[in-house]
Amino acid sequence: MPIMSLPHLPKLLLARLQGKTPTLWINDRLEQSFAPSGDSTDAILDAQARMHRFAPLLADLFPELAETGGHIESALMPADALKRAVAPGGADDASAWFVKRDDALPVAGSIKARGGFHEVLAVAERIALERGLITAHDDRRVLGSPDARALFAQYTVAVGSTGNLGLSIGVMAAALGFDTVVHMSDDAKAWKKTRLRQRGVRVVEHAGDYAKAVAAGRTQALASPRSHFVDDEQSPLLFHGYAASARHLAEQLAAAGRTVDAGHPLFVYLPCGVGGAPGGITHGLKAIFGPHVHCFFAEPVASPCMLVQLASRSDSPVSVYDIGLDNKTDADGLAVGEASHLVAPLMVSQLSGVFTVTDDELFLNLRMLKDTLDVLVEPSAAAGVRGPDWLVTSPEGQAYVRTHHLDMREATHVIWSTGGSLVPPEAVKGFLEHADALARATERAGQAA
Repeated sequence: MPIMSLPHLPKLLLARLQGKTPTLWINDRLEQSFAPSGDSTDAILDAQARMHRFAPLLADLFPELAETGGHIESALMPADALKRAVAPGGADDASAWFVKRDDALPVAGSIKARGGFHEVLAVAERIALERGLITAHDDRRVLGSPDARALFAQYTVAVGSTGNLGLSIGVMAAALGFDTVVHMSDDAKAWKKTRLRQRGVRVVEHAGDYAKAVAAGRTQALASPRSHFVDDEQSPLLFHGYAASARHLAEQLAAAGRTVDAGHPLFVYLPCGVGGAPGGITHGLKAIFGPHVHCFFAEPVASPCMLVQLASRSDSPVSVYDIGLDNKTDADGLAVGEASHLVAPLMVSQLSGVFTVTDDELFLNLRMLKDTLDVLVEPSAAAGVRGPDWLVTSPEGQAYVRTHHLDMREATHVIWSTGGSLVPPEAVKGFLEHADALARATERAGQAA
């Protein structure tokens, strides 16, 4: 699509995007009074109920979940030290920073466990009900039996992924006995492919980017009546699985003594790839907190697919390639050229804005998380670290705060960390070494100036 066909994309914004200049874009179509429909609210409640009734089975399948009784949740970590490092000028106000530790989610090690596990369990439940293996009121632990595994072995679960969604789908589907296939771009991280193959998952590699892997996987799955394709771009089951996580965050904030209302706004910063996970979480949070929660996505400067889609105001899909970007980034989970066709239209009314992050900043943020909180994540998971700084120091952020009459001194900031605990130690070592090299180069440049 030529640039000329995007008349609503402001020229200054386009220039900044094409120049890969870190940018905060504010969504002027945000509806402060937004509330999810009854059907959507029912779908979120259904996802929460499904994960609850499957918890005993998950505890049986995965020893890591025994302590939580099969419930998959992450800690909400106070981040005062990170606040002092990023925003020293605001260290004495009453605002509070937290890191939502989805990087440490049990079993799958990333945010993708939320939607991915939910969809696989929903598919397994449907098949078991249709085939008479269980009734609506039976204990779902039956689905871990040899009879259930024999039934599921007759079915294929497939997904297209850059890595973390593939890990969550692969781990869950293989544990239940499904024939499991993950379609990945050939530039996805080798260790993720290795881990999947160790679980008995078939990994099919495709030349090109994420979108091509998804398209190839979708086409192959549609050819078989007993194949279910987990579509990261268009799946309501994934979306509402992510949305279901909002309730636990609300409980954690209450337990931490953080009020969320007109005088105490909540800001949430979410790394964004295709948009399913951050979009679902945004949707769930809006259902609970309405106008008092302000969600911002963080995207790589080379892959700002949600920003481009929303800022273009186009009803048709728009790709980062359409504005001349290359979609090349070290944040492999965020290397997506085109936003979800399901999620982008929903975010028009719900998302506060998007900010972009260079790869160098991802690594420096990663190092900062390690130094201040002793948290180790993968580069993509560090994308949201400077979200609060954008709101306080940039002209766009300050204008947003004024427009919505927000008291930042009483705000709660949640930086969602999306993955990293399963990254091999040698890869983590490489991340930190690269970050240190960048820090030294920055220091030398400052001294020279």
